[in-house]
Amino acid sequence: MTGLDQSNAWWERAQRVIPLGTQTLSKSPTQFVQGVSPIYLQRGKGAHVWDVDGNEYVDYPMALGPVLLGYAEPAVDEAIRRQLSDGIVFTLMHPLEVEVAERIVAMCPGVDAVRFGKSGSDALSAAVRAARAYTGRDRILVSGYHGWHDWYIGTTTRNRGVPEAVTGLVRTFPFDDLAALDAELSRGGAAAIILEPSGATIPSAGYLQGAVDLAHRHGAVAVFDEIITGFRLAPGGARERYGVIPDLSCYGKALGNGMPISAVAGTWDVMRVFEDVFYSGTHGGETLSLAAAAAVLDTIADGRVLKEIEERGRRMLDGVRERITGHGVGDRVAVGGEPQRAVITFPGPDSLVDKSWVQQCLVEAGVLFNGSMFISARHSDADVDRALAAMDEAFTTLASTVSVLSLLKGAPVEPVFREP
Repeated sequence: MTGLDQSNAWWERAQRVIPLGTQTLSKSPTQFVQGVSPIYLQRGKGAHVWDVDGNEYVDYPMALGPVLLGYAEPAVDEAIRRQLSDGIVFTLMHPLEVEVAERIVAMCPGVDAVRFGKSGSDALSAAVRAARAYTGRDRILVSGYHGWHDWYIGTTTRNRGVPEAVTGLVRTFPFDDLAALDAELSRGGAAAIILEPSGATIPSAGYLQGAVDLAHRHGAVAVFDEIITGFRLAPGGARERYGVIPDLSCYGKALGNGMPISAVAGTWDVMRVFEDVFYSGTHGGETLSLAAAAAVLDTIADGRVLKEIEERGRRMLDGVRERITGHGVGDRVAVGGEPQRAVITFPGPDSLVDKSWVQQCLVEAGVLFNGSMFISARHSDADVDRALAAMDEAFTTLASTVSVLSLLKGAPVEPVFREP
């Protein structure tokens, strides 16, 4: 592995012209141990990426989740190239809008209609507006992370610039706790409940159906944030995997295999409000992303590719669990989530230092790690073995060292959401 001179040079230039230096906080140098971690990537192929200095890595964040099939996936890239020869955006609508909507309706149980956006935040904000219009209420109840727009981010410590009047309309509730949700709904005035159906914690039996039933009992719209789970857990996403049908689901990330596209989808009963609710953008029907989405949906439709992803992800998830137990570091490292996206967390008092140590060990072994292990269709058994071997090394040191701070070659990673 060569040095990181080019990464550092680009970072110096960025700080002069880009506030915070980055477009995406989770990709910032604050989220990776500097001195050993690259800052800029140049290209990707399959499940591997190369930084601007020419170093190669096995990638597990996979662009924070969108790259389901692999970087430079031939089927997706060819679909984009074919459409590019015809055009990107037009004065009128394009047939791909209909074709991709039809595919989603066919694949996702209980979905009758679809509207497209460009990001997960777009889709969730559209769902909030639709729920408020449908119910005539204002309050929103949320569990999990749901994007950067005012209605949600006002509930976090990253709320600077969000009016208090907006913040007061949203309350949070803990995941997998029906009693807590019922208590919040009983306060009255809820237009919607919004939750990620599965994440670092897998829902207990009956929780998702119970949440939908509670929402309906209190006159609220039930919304699943499937930005991550959609088209990853099953061809029909969490709806199919768990057999639970909310009123609305929001999709993104894997839908475009890296192209910017999202969707809000659900029953005609609720979706019909979009005939009056204003949700409109110049690039909503942008064709390169729609072409990519069509290729993704065609590739995963029969379930075989997603089954392979799940099997390889199970190997990763089980391997991490075995190493946590084997090294006796369960007080400092934990793993949860679905096989398709295992989530490694660090519950100890020095959580960010411990995370930084594991990240440093992995990047020195040629593996990019941020906590989420997104498995793509192009990860190999050898890729999984490399990550697990690096974890063996990292966990061995954690088991024998009270603090690994002095072993870090750069500052520890910082929290995305600061303490209040």
